[in-house]
Parts: sequence; structure tokens; C-alpha cells
Amino acid sequence: MSEDLVLEVKGLRKVFRIGFFRKRVEAVKNASFSVRRGEIFGLLGPNGAGKTTTIKSILRLIFPSEGEIRIFGRPAGDREAAKRVGYMPENPYVYQYLKPLEFLDLCGRLTGMPKVERRERSEAMVDKVGLRHAVDRPIGKFSKGMMQRVGLAQALLHDPELLVLDEPMSGLDPIGRKEVRDVLLEQRARGKTLLFTSHILSDVELLCDRVVIMQRGEITSEGQVSDLLESAGRQVEIRLSGASAALKTSLASRAVVVDDGAGHLTLRADGDRAIDEILRIANAAGARLDALVPVRQTLENLFLQNAGR
Repeated sequence: MSEDLVLEVKGLRKVFRIGFFRKRVEAVKNASFSVRRGEIFGLLGPNGAGKTTTIKSILRLIFPSEGEIRIFGRPAGDREAAKRVGYMPENPYVYQYLKPLEFLDLCGRLTGMPKVERRERSEAMVDKVGLRHAVDRPIGKFSKGMMQRVGLAQALLHDPELLVLDEPMSGLDPIGRKEVRDVLLEQRARGKTLLFTSHILSDVELLCDRVVIMQRGEITSEGQVSDLLESAGRQVEIRLSGASAALKTSLASRAVVVDDGAGHLTLRADGDRAIDEILRIANAAGARLDALVPVRQTLENLFLQNAGR
């Protein structure tokens, strides 16, 4: 395996047997992808797409039915590789009666950190995730967003090389999301590698170098965010005035037409050929072009198109 590959997943498949009749459910179907050193990699998909199952298989919290997973060139589950990984689950389980520093000290002891280092790192992580104001409160009194911050702090505690984060933005307000984004970007700037899932696609678009999109256990799209958005096609909003009913009928087969009832039409066209054709027809019909506005593709639009297919 190349030294640049931190994580490699090949042909991952996971089948569950559920219920009294042991119904067979294939949660992940032949998933393959790789994560390179120093990048932020997004694992996207709707609920039930197989994202969390994939992450748990990578971390050996569950065992895959088929496939190969390697972390830092070692098989998943290898003790030495595991020491270099930090994990934040979607719903962090925390002892409710412990305070943040007590919980982080416990996590540090479980990873074998010396006492002095545990104390220093715990104090630093509390400040990093913005929990200094709550260090004297039991974690059981925390809100959902504050609980997410505790989960992120424990994932960062031992300064891992690979961070695996399942919905790290869940429950955070806009300020909290911005703070967590800054923490994740800081980790990348330090040469760390990040794999995370999120339903907040605007954050994914800001953070991720590459993404995969999963649907019903299968990977349906993969690549750099910029390439995926470019491949979705160029869209332009065209605004016309002085348009007749006949022109509206003629253009309806080429684009979605919105008519304000006063001869003003708004259309959205995909691709240069469609744009040129609409403009030619409108000019021939005597309509006036008021505006030609490029529509910026977003990861959310791409995600919804993917789900629709």
C-alpha cells in the first residue's frame, strides 16, 4: 500500500440478520474507497445509507461479512494502528456524573497516557472545544451540543493521526459549527487525516477535499468536491420580458418556465447547448433578454439529484 494512503477499504460488505425470522439485511454492498494522508474525506448519504456501518467496520466495532480494510498499511483491528486513530461516535456515551476533566482523564488512562500528560492534554482540549465555562458541571447536565464537544475532545485527546468523526456537527448551533470547523481545519493544517460523516452539506462543501456518496449501502458517487460539482453541469437562469404565450409554450419543453403573468419569463437551463437554443428561440420571437445569471452548483443539489436517481 502507498505510504500516502492512511485508510484503504476494498469490497466491504456487511449483512445483518434481524428479527425473529432472521431477515437478511445487506447494509453495505461492495464499498471501496481510500483516504490519503492529510486530507479531509467526507462519507455522505441519507439515513440508512450504510455510513455508520462502514465506520464501525473500519474501527472493528463490528466485523464485516466480506472485504479488506487496512489502516496505516495494517489490517483493521491491529493494536498499533488503533493507537493512531481517534473516534467520535454519532452519540457519544459519557459517564453522566463525571465532569469534563474527569472524563478526559479517564479516557487518557485507557489509552495509556502518563498522568502529567493526561492533565495537560485534558486542560488543552477543554479550551479547544470551548467547554472551559462548564468544567465544574456534571456531563449529565450538558446539552446535546455540549455533549458533542466532549466527544470531540476525547477523540483529540491523544493527538491521533487519523480522526474518524460520525456526525461531529450534530446538535451544534451556527457558532458551535464554526468553532468545530476551525478545529478540524487546524488538524488538517497539522498534517492529520480526517474521515467524517455529516448531514450538514454546506459544512462538508467547505471542509472536504474528497467525498463519497452512499445510497442503500452502495457508493454512487466519488471524487473531489470541485470535480463532482463541475460534472453536475452548468446551469443558468434566464429572464425574459415581452414574451408571448406561444413563446412560453415553445420553451416549456426545453426548461422549467415560471411566468409572472405580465410577459416576464424565468427559465433555468442546463448546459451551453440548451442555453444557446433558448436564446435563439426567444430572440426570434421578439422577446427581450433581461438577465443571464449563472447558478452555482452546491453539494446539496448534487446530493438531492443523486438521491432522486
